[in-house]
Amino acid sequence: MSQDSAAVPDAARKLAARRRREIVAVLLFSGGPIFESSIPLSVFGIDRQDAGVPRYRLLVCAGEDAPLRTTGGLELSAPYGLEAISRAGTVVVPAWRSITQAPPPAALDALRRAHEEGARIVGLCTGAFVLAAAGLLDGRPATTHWMYAPTLAKRYPSVHVDPRELFVDDGDVLTSAGTAAGIDLCLHIVRTDHGADAANALARRLVVPPRRTASDLGHQRYLDRSLPEEIGADPLAEVVAWALEHLHEQFDVETLAARAYMSRRTFDRRFRSLTGSAPLQWLITQRVLQAQRLLETSDYSVDEVAGRCGFRSPVALRGHFRRQLGASPAAYRAAYRARRPQNGAPEPALRPERAERAERPERERAALGAGDRFSAASLAGHGLATAEAGDPGKPQSDVYTSRLPETPVGRGAGRPVLPGQRERPVG
Repeated sequence: MSQDSAAVPDAARKLAARRRREIVAVLLFSGGPIFESSIPLSVFGIDRQDAGVPRYRLLVCAGEDAPLRTTGGLELSAPYGLEAISRAGTVVVPAWRSITQAPPPAALDALRRAHEEGARIVGLCTGAFVLAAAGLLDGRPATTHWMYAPTLAKRYPSVHVDPRELFVDDGDVLTSAGTAAGIDLCLHIVRTDHGADAANALARRLVVPPRRTASDLGHQRYLDRSLPEEIGADPLAEVVAWALEHLHEQFDVETLAARAYMSRRTFDRRFRSLTGSAPLQWLITQRVLQAQRLLETSDYSVDEVAGRCGFRSPVALRGHFRRQLGASPAAYRAAYRARRPQNGAPEPALRPERAERAERPERERAALGAGDRFSAASLAGHGLATAEAGDPGKPQSDVYTSRLPETPVGRGAGRPVLPGQRERPVG
């Protein structure tokens, strides 16, 4: 689900007198992908007042010296430079050419100044790396393309990165996931500025859904085994590759540390420094991802899927699967098959609770029904937290999240504090 921040003190910062809310500056860099770059140009740069969409004034600004080359070898000539950002009430960074390169200092200074003067700052896809480099995401929730989320979390540990969101609205700083999610965020901005009717009219013109959520996507809350590019040259890469090839076996982090010839403490520290994730949380995520694939592509029962993914019991699989993907394995499979009919005939979609009951063995239903005979310790021993999905005390999935302080330095008391990584039993 897309995340809209609750009342955030920073969002009410007064806009500097020389800036205009209807002026949108788009900051382009050489090497940026043309699709992401074109999204804010199309949303904010075309006059659609005849369709009931209020007009914005677009300023396309070069973030560095010309010429600006984009994908396919095209050369762009931006009509404005960084000085034009001083007039904008909204500044959009649609993409950044490489997550391994540092953005130009002059562009970062312009973004910081715009933010200090009350402008709304938006990063689409890898544009989040530019916002993070400027320090605008410190202590904030943010998202980016799922493939680059681990690198963003590792490089900027004070940023709470959630790759499951289509976009994150944190008041005066907004970020979106990859590619098409940039359209979702731009429509959200129009909806915020001018209401649902204007956003819906614009969506009709663009022939896109007026409002999507992460659950609308075929992969729901997407998880991937991708790791930061830098790990490829590290000795731990061999251990990670072994782990991915042997997920069907029951092993723990101590096993991985031994294969790396390291103590558990040293291995944890090295793994976290490379990936931005604790090794136990990463291992759980890979097992859940493997279960997700088997549920989509095979007819194995949930019990068999649990065994083929290295979980000690179906109970452990269900607990971790629900925490990370927001549904039981059976409900996920039923929803997936309903979206992808086989042999030309759609399968009836089961209600999640019925699908779960259909998959759960009779003996396990009986065991779970006698809830007061289970202690918290015995449930934890099976890899299942005592809080059910949706309970206030239940820790949410934070696959790529680095640990945050309880109250981030320099942030207002009204901003929500998001959880850091917690190690959970593999099962």
